[in-house]
Amino acid sequence: MHYPWWHVPFLTAPMLIAIISVLHVVVSHYAVGGGIFLAAETRHAYKTNNKSYLAYLKEHAWFFILITVVYGAITGVGIWWTIGLASPLATEVLIHTFVFGWAMEYCFFILEIVAAFIFFYFWGKLSPKTHQLTADIYAFSAWMSLVIITGITGFMLNPGSWPQNHNFWAGFFNPQFVPQVLARTGGAFLLTSLYVYLHASFKVKDPELQNLIQRRSARPALLGAIFIVIGGIWWYLALPESAKYALAAASVLNVLMVLVFALTAAVFIMMYLGPYRNPGWLSPGFAILFFACGLAAVTTGEYIREAVRKPYIVYNVVMSNQVLPEEIPGLKQNGYLEGGRWTFAWITGNYPQAVDSTTIDENKLLTLPETDQRKIGEVLFQYHCNDCHSAENGFSPVGHMIRGWTPEMIKTVVEHPEKSHFFMPPFCGTPQEAELLAKYMAGIAPAHPRGMNYGLER
Repeated sequence: MHYPWWHVPFLTAPMLIAIISVLHVVVSHYAVGGGIFLAAETRHAYKTNNKSYLAYLKEHAWFFILITVVYGAITGVGIWWTIGLASPLATEVLIHTFVFGWAMEYCFFILEIVAAFIFFYFWGKLSPKTHQLTADIYAFSAWMSLVIITGITGFMLNPGSWPQNHNFWAGFFNPQFVPQVLARTGGAFLLTSLYVYLHASFKVKDPELQNLIQRRSARPALLGAIFIVIGGIWWYLALPESAKYALAAASVLNVLMVLVFALTAAVFIMMYLGPYRNPGWLSPGFAILFFACGLAAVTTGEYIREAVRKPYIVYNVVMSNQVLPEEIPGLKQNGYLEGGRWTFAWITGNYPQAVDSTTIDENKLLTLPETDQRKIGEVLFQYHCNDCHSAENGFSPVGHMIRGWTPEMIKTVVEHPEKSHFFMPPFCGTPQEAELLAKYMAGIAPAHPRGMNYGLER
């Protein structure tokens, strides 16, 4: 409500954030795990003087840079662009709270980029010791970027004691910090092996080199799977109470939780019995199957992490509808439309007869023609509800959720959504605004499907 709302039809703006974020995460994890892999395997190749393996690692480094530096940088900027438009208040809070952390992350990111380019473009021009050092610098910098960003994303789910003291380190070392670092590091190791298999299955023709790559690459994946399971269990134990209840109340999230662990276990077993114990399985089809399982596990985990934050974007700090919890009493008393500069300006421009200086007379809004009341209700919906719901069609459409409801049922839920579903934020407006919103929603609620009279109609 502090910012103009960026409306994305059908999909909703937060879902656009989710799509871009997932597309970035599956590569940013590879940027971390792949850097560690290249550092470790380059050291091994130099130590054993394996020139064919070194040649492959150089080829893989080019693939690695194209994916992580080019594609990863574009999607990373895309995340900032979309969250700044779709979740401006939450973005503002995170920037102000962690400005020192972001500065550290940017320094490590620059170090990453410089080290990656030196590592690849000066291959064969540096001494093995110096070349290895650039790989180590990249690996450390990339992992530190993961650590810093994880501290901030963990804060969004459980900020710990930060709301009481606003201490930077209390917010950064939150209850979710260690389990998420562990799980994300594991995910980085696991995904890296799958990226290596995918690349090597198409590029490597020598059976002996293929077997070496399979055995060497299986180790980080096996370790990563263990980290994911330990971190995932710890993540659940460190959830705030509302997040645990949200997880328990949503059957789809329970199914997805099982799916994450099942896919991780399946990849672990196939990795152990195949590439690790019996190298020779490497083929494009097998590598694609492996890669798809890894992507499914990571994207499912990201979806669950986002979904359990409701009714907050930042737990106990920013509500999911871009309202600070401490603002709710004032908005209920004075009005949601009046409390937002953009909603107030819209009412002033379209219905000046209902505005007196700096206040809105909601009773006058209820005397407007029905079409105008519903139009105002639509504005309330866009600002108050569209963070989680589309209107009639699209992601989590309210229209289909209230199909067949009576106007009285709709108004009851509008007035107290948090009592209908505890993972929804409370309505932040006056009774008159609730009536306006309920009229809009009643106008988009379809009737019961034909034939569903339950024997009550004659």
